[in-house]
Amino acid sequence: MIRPVIGKVISSPVFLKRISVAFAALMLLAAVLAVAASVGETAIPVGTVIDTIANHLWDAGHPVDAIDAGIVWNYRLSRAIVAASCGAALAVSGAVLQALLRNSLADPYLLGISAGASTGAVSIVILGLGAGMLSLSLGAFIGAVAAFAFVTLLALQAGRGTGAIILAGIAGSQMFNALTSFIVTKSASAEQARGIMFWLLGNLSGVRWPDVWLALPVAIVGLIVCLWHARALDAFTFGRESAASLGVPVRRVYAVLIAAAAMMTAVMVSIVGSIGFVGLVIPHAARFFVGTRHGLVLPLSALIGALFLVCADVISRVIVPGQVLPIGVITALVGAPAFALILCHGRILR
Repeated sequence: MIRPVIGKVISSPVFLKRISVAFAALMLLAAVLAVAASVGETAIPVGTVIDTIANHLWDAGHPVDAIDAGIVWNYRLSRAIVAASCGAALAVSGAVLQALLRNSLADPYLLGISAGASTGAVSIVILGLGAGMLSLSLGAFIGAVAAFAFVTLLALQAGRGTGAIILAGIAGSQMFNALTSFIVTKSASAEQARGIMFWLLGNLSGVRWPDVWLALPVAIVGLIVCLWHARALDAFTFGRESAASLGVPVRRVYAVLIAAAAMMTAVMVSIVGSIGFVGLVIPHAARFFVGTRHGLVLPLSALIGALFLVCADVISRVIVPGQVLPIGVITALVGAPAFALILCHGRILR
């Protein structure tokens, strides 16, 4: 009984179309990652990039220069994959928060997570908390979780509405930003202050393969969790009361999705620092192409976010010869005009 049903579903035109679109999207992302791994101060042919990947994954035995192979595998490819994971996670988090809070200007940093991560990182680097046993990324993650917990408790005390969460997020962001500024001003040397400011603007320079094994699974699992609740997100578009009347377990779904968005943001910020505008602008671009159904908005947001951040990282490496700009500078230069467009054209907000 089950096999005929499964066979019918698999052979249906809709299923085949979705599989084809998903495969094309993955091929596009793979192509962009390969190009990103070939671009830099030292130009490396895409064919060399593909041969290097094949040698490492399948021991293909292609003749590749050792220096080029080291640049591709140990530096550029891991960096591109983390950038894609970060872009996808932030974009999906933004789409989820905009639906749950019914606020088209909501983004992942609304919950104070970025500010808390900054405070955690500064505490490790400048104050030396953890006695050298905690890395900057781990300290940033702890700070992000602490900020999210603070905002959650404050929102519960203030009320359960979306307005309470937004206001609590603003308060939490301001408090943790103030703590960061206080620590840097009081205790940091000039070199430490420069390093922290570079990290706060988004920094992929220190990313390596251990970061990939953290960022990629978190992005994939977060996307799956959010896609699993895509219909509930559609119901939340009309408000929590409407969602409850449609049979959605509001409290459970709300808690799961907020936690998923917060966790994705916390992990990505702990790895690469604060990168703005991705979670704010990308969901609007996805809705422009596919409408408001979250079964389509979420995967398209993930794809566009991944492509956008990989391209932004490439630009940050080549726009100034001999210097790598913080990736947050590039995303802000693109995201700020897009944000202004959203504000000026109210129809995009709906």
